[in-house]
Amino acid sequence: MIWFKEYSLDEINSFGVNTMVSHLGIEFTEIGADFIKATMPVNKNTIQPAGLLHGGASVALAETIGSVGSHLTVDPQKYNCVGLEINANHIKAKKSGVVTGKGVALHRGKTTQIWEIKITDESERLVCVSRITMAILEQNK
Repeated sequence: MIWFKEYSLDEINSFGVNTMVSHLGIEFTEIGADFIKATMPVNKNTIQPAGLLHGGASVALAETIGSVGSHLTVDPQKYNCVGLEINANHIKAKKSGVVTGKGVALHRGKTTQIWEIKITDESERLVCVSRITMAILEQNK
């Protein structure tokens, strides 16, 4: 298990209350030994003018998963995890329904982490793949 401690989904979902995370409807649904999953609806809050899932919404889902995943691996009293770089390849259009992102840490170092997030549709077809580099910063006390 890669997590700093055991977290409940309720605890993880509480991080996003009253933020863009809750506005977009992102909800964490599963935490495994080495992965974390979240869903996001494809609706009026996440589509672009042509009626398709907005690429920025996919990136927001990916960054949320990578950031929270990274945060869950460190002592939150000692470290902050912040995004350093993110990229995304948008592979399949989506007009409605729900997308699910699964984040897996590819690298967990002392000062950086790299997370890969694969976003899929209800039939597990790849919609977007993203990679985020997280900076692990020691808190100044």
